[in-house]
Amino acid sequence: MPSKTSPSSPSVAVFDFGGVLIDWNPRHLYRKLFADPAEMERFLAEVATREWHSTQDHGGDPAEATHRLQAMYPGKDELIAAFYGRFNEMCEHAFPEMASLVERLHAGGTPLYLLSNAPNLLDPWLRGPARQHHPFLGLFQDYVVSGLVGHSKPDPAIYELTCRTGGFQPADAVFIDDVLANVEGARAVGMRAIHHRSATETAAELRTMGLAV
Repeated sequence: MPSKTSPSSPSVAVFDFGGVLIDWNPRHLYRKLFADPAEMERFLAEVATREWHSTQDHGGDPAEATHRLQAMYPGKDELIAAFYGRFNEMCEHAFPEMASLVERLHAGGTPLYLLSNAPNLLDPWLRGPARQHHPFLGLFQDYVVSGLVGHSKPDPAIYELTCRTGGFQPADAVFIDDVLANVEGARAVGMRAIHHRSATETAAELRTMGLAV
């Protein structure tokens, strides 16, 4: 039998998205668009770079960013447009063990929230089409997406906003993220936090905290 959550245990679980629940990776899309893997890697390293994309995580407009990049790289319009135009295809692969963990937490009565550094277009996808492809995402009560709210991890403001969105105190929640800086940011505002490395380790830590997993 699962152990009963004690008063000092967290009662809410907040999950990161990419790297924890979903294997977010532009290559899931661009392997369909490039015949040569080396050309794909050059495109991602030199054109649609991580640095370019991260600006949208911090509130940049995907449409404007697309137009600016297309102006810089004539002849690559369609490839650049695909990055945000087909963004959902980068999110097609969930981690099955983490989907199962989410389902077990939900079955045990733990409220679930998602906090992601991602462009604003992730939010409408999560609230609609994503639930058909990944039904476990429908178990989350709400989503906070950095590109929509103007704050991003590890800024304290986005953790505080997540708590206000869910109507809980930081001390009531445990946050799970694969980036150590984001974990430390959550701890700085009073949340429990787990540096995610594997589903097995994360489940064990949640169980130790008293959550029904």
